[in-house]
Amino acid sequence: MPLHLTKVAFGATSIDHLAERLRARAAEGPLFLTTRYLPKRHEEIAGPQAAGGSLFWILKHQLVARSLITGFGEAEAGKVAILLDPHLVLVRAVPKRAHQGWRYLEQGDAPTDLIGDASDNDQMPAALMSKLAAMALL
Repeated sequence: MPLHLTKVAFGATSIDHLAERLRARAAEGPLFLTTRYLPKRHEEIAGPQAAGGSLFWILKHQLVARSLITGFGEAEAGKVAILLDPHLVLVRAVPKRAHQGWRYLEQGDAPTDLIGDASDNDQMPAALMSKLAAMALL
């Protein structure tokens, strides 16, 4: 079972805004986030035996989407790069307190994927999904 990470989508105002930011950064080159330390359990997230861990994004105190973690690498100034797939997958919104940095998320605690992704036009608008999830209707 894969292990995942959670991270606050700092500065993002909506799922659409987050997806737009990820696409823009991916257009400039490989998409990655930097962190000071390599996660101790990185082999469970994106190692050769891992089943494919993801970075789950927290937006307005809810896990709302995920990006597949493709690996770990080196970044500037001795930092670690968390390499991400730019494709954003929407998940069933689950309440999650905000935190600094990243935290582990076990597969059993991870929300299920919604059909489609942030680029689908026939899907319910992200703002409406957030409001319905906040009212526990989604």
